[in-house]
Amino acid sequence: MSSKVSNSTVFFDVDTQIDFLYPAGALYVPGAEPLLGTLERLNRYTESRGIPLISTMCAHAENDAEFRDWPPHCVKGCLGQLKPPRLMLGRHRVIASTPNAAFEEAPQYILEKQMLDCFSNPNLIPLLNYLNPERCVVYGVVTEYCVRCAALGLLNLGKHVELVEDAIQTLSGEAREKFFAEFTARGGRLTQADQVCR
Repeated sequence: MSSKVSNSTVFFDVDTQIDFLYPAGALYVPGAEPLLGTLERLNRYTESRGIPLISTMCAHAENDAEFRDWPPHCVKGCLGQLKPPRLMLGRHRVIASTPNAAFEEAPQYILEKQMLDCFSNPNLIPLLNYLNPERCVVYGVVTEYCVRCAALGLLNLGKHVELVEDAIQTLSGEAREKFFAEFTARGGRLTQADQVCR
């Protein structure tokens, strides 16, 4: 593993994949497609400012255990598992769920996972130790599931966490408000893309 680098901020782009963002996707989140412009703006902002971007991605096998609870989606190697090209930066590094990955500096880290929680990838905490951020900006889908896991997991690590309200989409308004209440009570901050990218 390379020596630790120092970045005060890291952006978390959570599960912005074709199967979730587009109506033809295997597990489309209604209302997610209009977020694409804002998601692209946030990702490009990181590139222009030299801010590391961690993009979590479901990368399932055809018989993953998660498919007992959810319809099959984001099967590795299939079109729906990919991120739209407009959300990919020029250079990126894929970090699989196999432990003990080696890290090198890159604009975008593709963090693969087979469960809702991105912290199920054993390389995430070592990657955060490598990047050493104080502030984490979180956005993507779905608000009350994978986005929630990322945001609360980062709070558990003592990070300053900002959630971009106009760059997330939810399935249940009630679950969203419950999560927001928990998130802000624990010190998280709600923000907008205009505030983040100014």
